[in-house]
Amino acid sequence: MILFLAGTSDARALAIELQQTGYPVLATVVTESAAKSLVEAKIETHIGRLTAENMAQFIQSKNLQAVVDASHPFAEEASKNALEGARLASVPYIRYERESQQFENDKLILVKDYEEAANLAAKKRGVIMLTTGSKTLGTFTEKLLDLEDTRVIARMLPRLDNMEKCAELGVEQKNIVAIQGPFSKELNIALYKQYGVTLMITKESGKVGSVDEKLTAALECGIETIMIARPKVAYENVHSTFIDVIQALQTQLSQI
Repeated sequence: MILFLAGTSDARALAIELQQTGYPVLATVVTESAAKSLVEAKIETHIGRLTAENMAQFIQSKNLQAVVDASHPFAEEASKNALEGARLASVPYIRYERESQQFENDKLILVKDYEEAANLAAKKRGVIMLTTGSKTLGTFTEKLLDLEDTRVIARMLPRLDNMEKCAELGVEQKNIVAIQGPFSKELNIALYKQYGVTLMITKESGKVGSVDEKLTAALECGIETIMIARPKVAYENVHSTFIDVIQALQTQLSQI
């Protein structure tokens, strides 16, 4: 059985393909909503965060053969824990990484992290739409909420914990777009126009993360965009296609 870090739609598809290929999967996710689609696909699922030590113990107690890390490109801590957990448990680690996309436009600014994005947005001001999720919302509200000539629109998944976080951070209901994708370019354009967006902030999550639809829509509307680059993690054994992951897994397990 394989320990599988999941949580995204393409991760679910990979987990299903692994099982169909003959590699039973024990998936681990953080939220119940992420677990639901995996359970529906008849994939055994553990809910809850795991430290590197927890993961190593989990691998050993379940006699797992390898770790396949298909977590989100921005789930930096999860990937680092998976790398270390696999090392501590002496099992192979394989990373599935969504293929990165390259964009070039004079209205697109690439920054290294959330802090840099927030600082730059504070200089630009205007109507700022955040499409970066709830986890780092506080980084932006701290810098932007009290600025003159600035309105922050938070677009995120319609979950209770997200709404509670918005309330705690002072984001008013009228400035929350609680909606679940995927989003077409046309829907993105409609949202930008509805709120009069002048600046959009996003992450380089890859095509599966609908970055190109968000970005293309923004650029068509003449909206400046700040894009946060993927975190730099020293991954091992990285692959961007399902077949490459399966072949790497076959190779690694044949050597044990």
